[in-house]
Amino acid sequence: MRTPRPEAGPGIWRFGRRPKPPEEPDRVEDRQLVGGALLTLAGAFIVWSLYRNGVIPFRHWPLELVTPDSWWDGKGRDRAGAVFADLYDLAVLAFIGWIAGRAGQWPEAVRRYVLDAGERRRAAGTISGAFVVWMLVVPSGFIPVVPVFFDLAPDAWLRDPSSEAAVFLFTYGVYTLLTGAIVWGAARLGRWREVFRPQHKDAEEDEAEEPELVAADWAELRAVGLGDVADALEREAASGAMNDVDQARITRAWETVQAQPTRLKPFTDAVRHDGAGAFPHPSGLRDIGARAALHDLVTGQVRIGAAPDDGRNEYAYRGEGIALEPSLVSTGLLVVGPAASGKTGRVVAPCAESLCLLALAGRAAVVSVGSAGSALGADDAYDVVIRIGDPDSRHDLDLYGGTQDPDQAAALLADALLGADPGVRTAELRQASLALAQLLGPYRSAHGRFPGVPELRALLDAEPVAVGSLREACEAAGDGAALRELEGRERQSRRAGDIGPLLADRIAVLDRPAFAGFFEPGWQGRQFSMRALEHPMRVRIDLPERGHAEAARLLTRLLLAQFVSVAPARRDRSLFVGLVLDDAAHTVTAETVRGVQRLRSANAGVVLALRSLDEVAEALRGPLLSAVGCRMALSGVSTWDGRHFADAWGAEWVQTRDVTHTPDVSGGTLRRSLRGVRQLVTGSKVMSQSVTVRQVERERWSASELANTVPAGHAVVSFTSVEGARGAPVLVDLHG
Repeated sequence: MRTPRPEAGPGIWRFGRRPKPPEEPDRVEDRQLVGGALLTLAGAFIVWSLYRNGVIPFRHWPLELVTPDSWWDGKGRDRAGAVFADLYDLAVLAFIGWIAGRAGQWPEAVRRYVLDAGERRRAAGTISGAFVVWMLVVPSGFIPVVPVFFDLAPDAWLRDPSSEAAVFLFTYGVYTLLTGAIVWGAARLGRWREVFRPQHKDAEEDEAEEPELVAADWAELRAVGLGDVADALEREAASGAMNDVDQARITRAWETVQAQPTRLKPFTDAVRHDGAGAFPHPSGLRDIGARAALHDLVTGQVRIGAAPDDGRNEYAYRGEGIALEPSLVSTGLLVVGPAASGKTGRVVAPCAESLCLLALAGRAAVVSVGSAGSALGADDAYDVVIRIGDPDSRHDLDLYGGTQDPDQAAALLADALLGADPGVRTAELRQASLALAQLLGPYRSAHGRFPGVPELRALLDAEPVAVGSLREACEAAGDGAALRELEGRERQSRRAGDIGPLLADRIAVLDRPAFAGFFEPGWQGRQFSMRALEHPMRVRIDLPERGHAEAARLLTRLLLAQFVSVAPARRDRSLFVGLVLDDAAHTVTAETVRGVQRLRSANAGVVLALRSLDEVAEALRGPLLSAVGCRMALSGVSTWDGRHFADAWGAEWVQTRDVTHTPDVSGGTLRRSLRGVRQLVTGSKVMSQSVTVRQVERERWSASELANTVPAGHAVVSFTSVEGARGAPVLVDLHG
C-alpha cells in the first residue's frame, strides 16, 4: 500500500516502478565507450610519466618566463619556486586529465558503470577508485600533492635534527588529511551512507522518505475530519487484517460518499463497526483464494509479462513490466495466437482473474465465457456458474438477455443466428428480425413471457398446431395488435423464400436432448441475463463440450450481441463491466463490431481470443482490428494474420544505411600493383565501400517478422487507453 506507483504510458506496470532517465539517442556503445576510456587513460599515463621524468624538454619554461629570476638562481629552487613548480605540475596534470577525459568520455563512463549501476556497484566502484587515487597520491607520489605541503613546511623542521617529532607529526598529519579528503569525496560521490546505514531507521527518516500521498495514509479521510476512521484503517492494515481487496473496496465506498454526501454517516458507522470487512461483497468473500497472476488493485492492473531490452521496442517500454487494466480493456482487446501459444493461461485468464478481484472490491462486473474445463478460474472465484448442457447446473441462461421488448429481443437473436454468415445481407437480417418480432410479440402478449426454444422453432417452421394455439391464446387475451402481427407472419410464411425455415434450422442446434430444460423463461431467479451487470457480479459460462460446436458459437454470438447492447444502456457507469471470450471463433458480426466501438464511453470492454483471424469473416477482419484499441499477436501467427496486424500498426520513419561495394581502381601504378598482388594471394578483388544514409518509411512490424521472428512465449502488443493515448507495438515476454 505504501509502494510508489508513478504515472507511466499505457500498458506499463506501475507498481514499484522507477522512472527511467530520458532517452539518449546519441548513446555511445559500451564497447566503444570502454575502449576509448582505457585508451585515453593509458595515453594520459604515458604523457604524464614522460613529463615527470624530464623527457619533455623545457617543461618549466612557461613558469620561469612569468616568475622572478631569483626563484631560479642556478643553485636550485628557493622555497617560492619549489611551491609554484609543484602547483604548476599539478596544473599540467589537470590539463592532461581534462584533455584525456574529454577525448575518452570519462564522465560518461563513470556515470554509466558506477554512479547509475545501483547502490552496491556504485559504492564498490567509488571504494576502488578511492584506493587507486590514494595509492597514486600518498605512497607513490605519482600525483605530486604531498610535495606541496612539504615545500610549505618551515626549514627548521627539515634541517634541525631535534625536530624529528614535529616532522613525524607533520608528515602523518598530511597523510591523514589527504586520506580523509579522498575518503570523504568518494563517500559523497558513492552515497555510502545509503548502502551501509543500519536497516532500522527512526520514524523521522521514514516520514521523510515516504511519498507524500499513498493509499495507506487515507489522506482524503483526514482532510474532511475523519482522522479516527483513517487511524482505524491504518491499524487494520498494519496488523495484516486488511488485504488489497479490502483497501480497494473501502476506497470505492469512499468514492460513492464523495458523489453522494448523504452516505457519509453510514460509511463512518460501517468502518468503525466492521473495520477492513466493511461494505462486503454480496458473496461475503474478501479474496478469490489462490491467484495465478500478479495484481495491483490500487491501479487495477494485472501483470502479463515484461518488455525485453530489444531495439524494436520503444525506449519507454524497454525493461518495463507490461500490464492490462480496465482503461485499456475498455477500448477492446483482441488476442490472436495458435493453440498452446499462451493465449488463455498468460493473457485471458489473468484478465478474468483481475476483473473478479475488482468485482469483490465493488469496482467491476465480469462475464467469462469458455469451454468446459478452460482455465478461467475455479468455481469459488465466481458468484454464478452456468454449465450449458449439464443437468446439475444451478443456473440457466436467458436467451433473450432479460429484455421485455420483443423488437430488441428479435434483433439480438437475429444477429446471433445469421450475423456471422458472410453470405447474409443487411436486408435479410432486417427480414429475420421482423419475422422473429412478429412471433415474439404475440407470444409475450398471450403468455406473459417469451417462448422457449422448442416453441420458437415450431413457430418459425409455421407448424399449424403451434400457430393455431398461439392464435387462440391471442384471441383469448383480446390483443388485436398481436393478432395482426401473427397474421402478417402467416402470410409471409406462405411465400417462397421465407426466412422462417432458415431461422428454424439455425436455432435447431439448441433444440437438442442435451439442452433439455435449458433456456426456459420460466426459471425466474435462476436465469442470468446481461442486465444483471448493474451489480458487481462474477459470472462464468461453460459452453457445451465436443459435439455441440455450432451451439457453442451461437451462444457466444448471442452473449456478445447482448453485452454490446446492454452495457452502454446502464444507468450507473461507474462500475466497469467486462466480457471475456476465451474462444471468439465465428462470433463477430457487423453489428457487434459497431457495438465494441461504443463501449469506450460506457466504461465497458470485451476480450476476444482467436486462434486465427480466419475465424472472422473476411469482410470484418479489418473493421474488427480498427474497432479494438488493444491488439496482441502471439508467437506462431501466420503471415496472413501478420499482414492484417502490420497494416493496423502502420509504418514509421527510420534511418537506414545502404552500403555499396565497388572494385577499387584508385591510385597510381604502385598502389594498383599492390592490389594486384593482394588479389593474386587472396583470390578476391579489393573493394571500396560507399555508404548512403537516408530516411525511409518502414512497417513497425512486418508480416514476416510477426510470423518468423517472435520467440516462443512472446507476443507483440499495442495499447490504447480510453483517453486516446496510444502505444507503439511492443515485444513482450509473457513469462517475464
